[in-house]
Amino acid sequence: MVRSLWTARSGMIAQQENVDTIANNLANLNTTGYKTETAEFKSLLYQTLQTRSTNNVGEEKPVGAQVGLGSRTAAITSQFTQGNLTPSESPFAVAIEGDGFFKVRIETGEIQYTRDGNFAVSPVNGGTMLCTTDGNPVLDQFNNTIIIPDDYNAADIGIAKDGRLSVTDQNGEQINLVRRDANGNPLYNIQLGIVQFNNPAGLEKASGNRYAQTVASGAPMEESQTQGLKLSQTHQRYIEASNVQVADEMVNLIVAQRAYQMNSKIIQASDEMLEQANNLRR
Repeated sequence: MVRSLWTARSGMIAQQENVDTIANNLANLNTTGYKTETAEFKSLLYQTLQTRSTNNVGEEKPVGAQVGLGSRTAAITSQFTQGNLTPSESPFAVAIEGDGFFKVRIETGEIQYTRDGNFAVSPVNGGTMLCTTDGNPVLDQFNNTIIIPDDYNAADIGIAKDGRLSVTDQNGEQINLVRRDANGNPLYNIQLGIVQFNNPAGLEKASGNRYAQTVASGAPMEESQTQGLKLSQTHQRYIEASNVQVADEMVNLIVAQRAYQMNSKIIQASDEMLEQANNLRR
């Protein structure tokens, strides 16, 4: 009976974590670029009650007897399927179609990654900086901050399918946005830094709809500098909606709730059986 109590307890804890995961998915239904998460479970140790032996006529029994001791959460993985592209009125909004991630630099100087392309601009010395809604600078293909010079209107920025940035000159023509050195000499055409990972599910989830690199995810691969990658496409004036499917989450919620309820019934039944055993009289 004690074994069943602890086994049911582990099941209730696992299903509570499952409900927590589903709740987080539904809470982020309207979060730009959010990727739905799935709780995965594994069984705990098994206790051997009887090894393989023979029956009363000497024949070997085909199987032994083992009792499992419950389950636990093995992992909570993100599903990086493509979300729907939703139109936006902002000229700085960019959606990724493909496996890429934008690069942003956070307050500590660390580079993190996001699918949230709902960008904005912030004034800086010498121009206007492309940034996230949190004010973190968006980086180009060489990890430099993207600055639109004061000579151009930031609202007239253009973003091509390959992430190249352009601006409108005095003649009304679109020209590539160029990064220059201290002497004003052109260095390279600026494009959005977009990277891919061998194992995006291994990324560590950070706040602000961002991800951090880990050993499990592998090193980031810059699309513009890595051969053999299927390149992502960027869509200006679009944002990527979350890939949460409400119907699936509601079904999963009902299943998790029923599993939690059944485990609680096991605890109740085990308690009643222990009570009956304790009340036995000779």
